[in-house]
Amino acid sequence: MAATVNVVRINRLRALVEHPRTGESERAAAQRMLERILAKTTPAPTGERNYGERHHRGGRHERLDAVAELIRDDIRFARKGFGVAGQAGELAVSDPVADAPGDIEFTVDLPFEGSIVVTLERIPRDWGWTAAGEVSPALRRLAEEVATIMNAYNHSGPDIGPRFFAKVRTEQETLIF
Repeated sequence: MAATVNVVRINRLRALVEHPRTGESERAAAQRMLERILAKTTPAPTGERNYGERHHRGGRHERLDAVAELIRDDIRFARKGFGVAGQAGELAVSDPVADAPGDIEFTVDLPFEGSIVVTLERIPRDWGWTAAGEVSPALRRLAEEVATIMNAYNHSGPDIGPRFFAKVRTEQETLIF
């Protein structure tokens, strides 16, 4: 089932990338999402340094404000939810970013040198937290997916530091650091 869903998503994204009337920013975001899906199906490179799947998209020496803009585009594109409608009796495919309540706002900031922070705002209380006041599993999955999008532009290794420090937070607390 998952392989079929990926094939359909890949075909839809390729069609969007190749369509002559697709806008440049939407084409670029579709291309990055396509690369992200394809990267998940291939083994990670081995060695001392780890580069995110889209590290090359912004260029090796790209300023962080340009990388932050690429992250904003990817989140906007993911919010459109190019999901796959399943057949009757099939399990629904979950996309944490597209499935999140529409009221949630994503703010991508560079609060200080070497740091990119995505803040999730206007989270519905009953969706984002349990009755005990803990972060809900749905909000945790959303934060993890946003961190995955961010880290696709990052690098790390024992001989180099990260390109940037990524953080996903709500207005009250840090979810991923």
